[in-house]
Amino acid sequence: QEQFVESGGGLVQPGGSLRLSCVASGIVFSSNTMDWYRQAPGKQREWVARIGSAGNTVYEDSVNGRFTISRDNAKNTVYLQMNSLKPEDTAVYYCKGTAFGSWGQGTQVTVSS
Repeated sequence: QEQFVESGGGLVQPGGSLRLSCVASGIVFSSNTMDWYRQAPGKQREWVARIGSAGNTVYEDSVNGRFTISRDNAKNTVYLQMNSLKPEDTAVYYCKGTAFGSWGQGTQVTVSS
């Protein structure tokens, strides 16, 4: 059974940075594309970024140029470096393997002064 455990969220001021981590288990991590999603209060969950098994990346328009997704296959971990954070980035952030249906518990990111 696949499992995804997110961490690294917190409270940050506008313009600040955070790095989220997600450890995957129960999958062949190096062979799988990984995604980050987020869900803001009162809104539907939305896709944020993707990294392929070869390291190729793609981003949702509103985070392109501010967020960077990366992976460490030796640690079964995918990261989301978030810079120049805005209040509208406030959400619970989730990761998952693209091919899998399981969701983790998420990690809360709050951007506020």
